[in-house]
Amino acid sequence: MILEIKNLHKSFADLEVLKGISLSVDKGDVVSVIGPSGSGKSTLLRCATFLETMDSGEIRYLDRAAAWTGEEGKAVYLPQSELRRMKSVFGLVFQQFNLFPHYTVLHNLMASPMVVQKRSREEAEQTARELLKRMGLEDKAESYPCQLSGGQQQRVAIARALAMHPQILFFDEPTSALDPELTGEVLKVIRQLAEQDMTMVIVTHEMSFARAVSDRVIFMDAGIIVEQGTPEEIFGNTAQERTKRFLQNYGD
Repeated sequence: MILEIKNLHKSFADLEVLKGISLSVDKGDVVSVIGPSGSGKSTLLRCATFLETMDSGEIRYLDRAAAWTGEEGKAVYLPQSELRRMKSVFGLVFQQFNLFPHYTVLHNLMASPMVVQKRSREEAEQTARELLKRMGLEDKAESYPCQLSGGQQQRVAIARALAMHPQILFFDEPTSALDPELTGEVLKVIRQLAEQDMTMVIVTHEMSFARAVSDRVIFMDAGIIVEQGTPEEIFGNTAQERTKRFLQNYGD
């Protein structure tokens, strides 16, 4: 098992955003997380990737605890040095690309492997160029992010995450900042990764894509997992009224 989350709670001031979330992700799983805005989907990803500190619960990667509830009922995390090593297990692709604007596309892909993983420049560059070729962007290596379309920037962001050789990739609504005509090219890349057995957790509002690519779909609302199951169980045979109402809004 690559990721296991147990009874995760997270509040912002008086607002409880996550109310005891538990889920697990095995190697090769493609898990889509769907639900209305404000249901806690992005906060769950941010807690799983240590961008937010949970209040209580447990987060485990590769069967090792990264964070857990301490004796006083509050979250305890591994020391920063160990947490940094654990971060190499996952990659995260954001809504807004988050590329370094002053770096070329090639440098964006090379920087973290060289700085964080201490890889040689030659190895980092070889990996970066191979990934850009996979993304259909080999001719953009010396371009800057501002010279690319949104779809191209997001493909660079995916390549940058893959350059770290993660065992699991998280996507936080990777197409929400894109025009509809650019959405397809990004979804095609994610679909190809699924076919290559990349382990992924995808927060998405693209219902037809989630139905086609997922092994498991999780429907969240108001900080809880309402239900989870295969795409056929969620989209074709749900017994939950809340899920039905949500999907009707998408015409699925």
